[in-house]
Amino acid sequence: MNPSTERPGVQADASDLDLLRAFEPIVAYTKGESFYPIDVESHMQHCSLWVHQPDGKMEMLVPEGELDIARLTEPRAVAFGAVKFLRFVGALSLTESAQVLTTQARRRATQRDGFRAGQGRLARGGYLARLADALFTATLVVRGHVPGATAAAAEIEYRSMLRNHERYVYHGRVARHNDWTILQYWYFYSYNNWRSGFQGVNDHESDWEMVTIYLYEERGCLTPEWIAYASHDFQGDDLRRRWDDQDELDLVEGHPVVFAGAGSHASYFRKGEYQAAVNIRLPKWAMQAGHWIRAVWMHFLGAEGEAGNPFRIPFVDYARGDGLRIGSGQAEEWTPVLIDEHTSWVRNYQGLWGLYAKDPISGENAPAGPMYHRDGSPRDAWAHPLGFAGLDKVPPPPKEIGLLEERTRAIESRQAELERDIPEKVVALRLMGTEAKAMVGNPHLARQYDHLQHEMSASAEQVLEMRREESRNGALLDSLQARLTCLKAGVKDPPRAHTAHLASPVSRANIRFNRLAEGWAAASMSLILILIGGILLVAPQYIWAGLAIMCVFFILVEAVLRGVFSMTLASVSLLLALLTAVLLVIEFWQQVLAFGLFAVAVYLLVQKVAELRS
Repeated sequence: MNPSTERPGVQADASDLDLLRAFEPIVAYTKGESFYPIDVESHMQHCSLWVHQPDGKMEMLVPEGELDIARLTEPRAVAFGAVKFLRFVGALSLTESAQVLTTQARRRATQRDGFRAGQGRLARGGYLARLADALFTATLVVRGHVPGATAAAAEIEYRSMLRNHERYVYHGRVARHNDWTILQYWYFYSYNNWRSGFQGVNDHESDWEMVTIYLYEERGCLTPEWIAYASHDFQGDDLRRRWDDQDELDLVEGHPVVFAGAGSHASYFRKGEYQAAVNIRLPKWAMQAGHWIRAVWMHFLGAEGEAGNPFRIPFVDYARGDGLRIGSGQAEEWTPVLIDEHTSWVRNYQGLWGLYAKDPISGENAPAGPMYHRDGSPRDAWAHPLGFAGLDKVPPPPKEIGLLEERTRAIESRQAELERDIPEKVVALRLMGTEAKAMVGNPHLARQYDHLQHEMSASAEQVLEMRREESRNGALLDSLQARLTCLKAGVKDPPRAHTAHLASPVSRANIRFNRLAEGWAAASMSLILILIGGILLVAPQYIWAGLAIMCVFFILVEAVLRGVFSMTLASVSLLLALLTAVLLVIEFWQQVLAFGLFAVAVYLLVQKVAELRS
C-alpha cells in the first residue's frame, strides 16, 4: 500500500453514482471479523418489527418474513415514549442458546484465520480502572443487555444470508452545501459483536458506520480535500484528515483505506490496536477520592499515566487490517445503493434498526438510521455534514483567497474611517476639556459642569475604544496579508494543524505484557475482594491493618510484574518516610510548633538587624 498525494479529479457534472464510485473507500477488516456491510432490504427480510410501549409491554407489529419497506414505513400512531425497533434474532430457548453457542465454538475452533486477541487490556489500567471494569461488568447483570447467545445466532444467520447471496454494500449519499460536494458512505451491519467477540464495550443488533469525503469544484472539476471517519471518542475537527496527509491517510489508486475496528466497526486512518475507554460516572465524592489516590500514585510513587478520569475502563479496538478487504481492486468489491433524504426507509422510519435491549445507558440498544438519533432527533452527520467534521467554518481552497481579499478590503476601509474620525473626536474632547476648566470657580455652572464631565468621560472612552480597534485591525491586517501571501505562493497549512486530539494506535510496548502480568491483572480485583471478605469474616478487628498490608503487597506485586520494582520500592520508602514525619508532627505538635515559632523569630530578627545596618 503506497500512500499518494494525487488528487484525482472528476467532472463536476458526473452522476452521483459515478462520484461515489470514483472515491469509494477500501475497508480493511481484522482477522476474525464476523459481520460485513449488507443492504437494509436484505436484512429486513430476516427481521420482525416490534414496539416497546411506555408501560413496558412488547408488541409485535410485523412478523419475520413479512417485513418490507412499505410495511416498515407504514404510518403507525404510537404513544409518547414508545420505541419501535427491528429484531434480527428472536428470543432463544435454553436449548437453542446452547445449540448456537456450540455451533459457533466449533466453527471458530476450525477457523485458521480467526481472531487472536493477545495480552494486555486489563494490564494497561491500574487498580482503580480494574475496579471500574468489575463494576461495569457487574452492571450487565442488572441493566438491559444483549445475551451472548444472540451474537452467536446472529453470526450463524448472517453467514447463511452471505452464502445465499454474497455481496458487500454501502449506502451512498451525495449532498451539496456551501460550495462543498459531500460524499457519504453509510455501512450497515447486521450485528455489532464488540463485547462478545473481541472483549469490547458492548454488543447490539445492527450497526451504522459512515465515512465522508468533501470535494471542491475548480474549473469544472471536483477534487477531494478532506475525509472524515466516524469513530469513538472523537468529534468535529478531530474526525477529519486532509487528502494530502501522507502520514495519516493511505490511498490506493485514489481510494482511501479505512481500517475497521473488529466487532465495533469504528473507522480508523491507520492500522493498529486502539485504546478506547469508557468513563464511569460515579458520585462526586468517589471521583474526588479517585483523583486524590491517582495524584498520590503519580507524584509520590513516580508512576506514569495521563491525567483524567481514574475510573476510565481500558478497552482495545482491534483495527489491524489483516483480514478481508473490500473495495476497488480488492478480492471483494462494493455494490453501491444510492440514498437521499427522499429515500422512504431513511426519511420515514425513525425507530431502531435492531433489538431494543432496554439498556438505560443505550450501549446495548440498537442504533437508529442515518437520518435520526435513537430519540428521533436529526442526526448531525446527516443534517449538518459540514458541521459534523468542523468544516462549516472552512471554505473550499479556491474560495479562501477571495474571502481573505474581501475581508482585507473591509478592514482597510474601516481603518480609513478611524484615521479620519479619531482626530475629529480628539479635537472635540479637547474643546470640552477647555470649557470644563473655564467653568471651575463659578458655582452657578455646577450643574452644567457635572453634565460636561459625563460627556467628557464617555467621549474619552469612545476615543480609547477607537484607538484599540485601530490597533487590533492593524495586527489583523498584517496576519491576513501574510496569509494571502502564503496562499498565493501555494504554501498550505500543516495537514493536521486543525486537530486537537489525534487517534493513534497504541504501540506494542504499551499494549503487551508478559502472561503472568496479564493473568495478575485479570485476577487481582477478585483476589482483593476475596481477601477483604476473608478478613471481615475471620478477624474484623484487624481490618485496617489488613488493608494497609494488602495495599503495600499489591503495589509491590504490580511493580515486580511491570519491571519497575526498584523504582516503586524507593517511592514506597519515600512515602512511608513522609507518613512517619506526619505522624511525628501529630504526636509532638506542641514541640514542633514551638520550634517553628523560635525559627521564625530568629529569621525576622536577622532581617531587621540587617535593615538597621544598611
